[in-house]
Amino acid sequence: MAEIANCAVQAESRLFYHICKRIMDVVCSAAALAVLSPIFLAVAVAIKLEDKGPVIFTQNRTGKDGRVFRMYKFRSMYVDAEKRRSELLARNEADGPLFKIADDPRVTKVGRFIRRTSIDELPQLVNILKGEMSIVGPRPLVTYEQNQCTEYQAQRLLVKPGLTCIWQVSGRSDTSFDELIEMDLEYIRNQSLWLDIKLILKTVVVVFTHKGAY
Repeated sequence: MAEIANCAVQAESRLFYHICKRIMDVVCSAAALAVLSPIFLAVAVAIKLEDKGPVIFTQNRTGKDGRVFRMYKFRSMYVDAEKRRSELLARNEADGPLFKIADDPRVTKVGRFIRRTSIDELPQLVNILKGEMSIVGPRPLVTYEQNQCTEYQAQRLLVKPGLTCIWQVSGRSDTSFDELIEMDLEYIRNQSLWLDIKLILKTVVVVFTHKGAY
């Protein structure tokens, strides 16, 4: 009987956490979009001046419970970047299903700046408002990358993907894929509002120091 009561208390606690987390997501993302709108405009103009392609880059990512959604980013690469990916596979510096090159020739000059400052990720505030992402949660993998994950690795899909999580404040691009998975699962096991707030504050520090950013 005590065991059942304990489970009920835990369920209520989880529900309270998820309600508070969603409220925090909506309030913070809406406020950030309003405050950062001049930066959005400036970045959009800079992208257009350098390269005439679209300002926003969209890509299929895998979210909670395996649901696929369109994730938004400021475009930091030339318009033919996806077509050129196969030419650069031999230069991949990441392990697992990830693809990363520190000095990627597909990245524009504006792109290097917005990547280094993480400004390219800001359009995901819209994904957060739509409920597809959260401020804190495992980063969503590109769908074809997620499809290469094992059942164990796919446990990261138990929660909504996020704008930031433990691995973003622990080396980001310098972290191996196996370490990334373990950090994501650590977050899932220990989710709390206090942990979310701590990770948001740490992310601000990481963004300003550009640690691990490509």
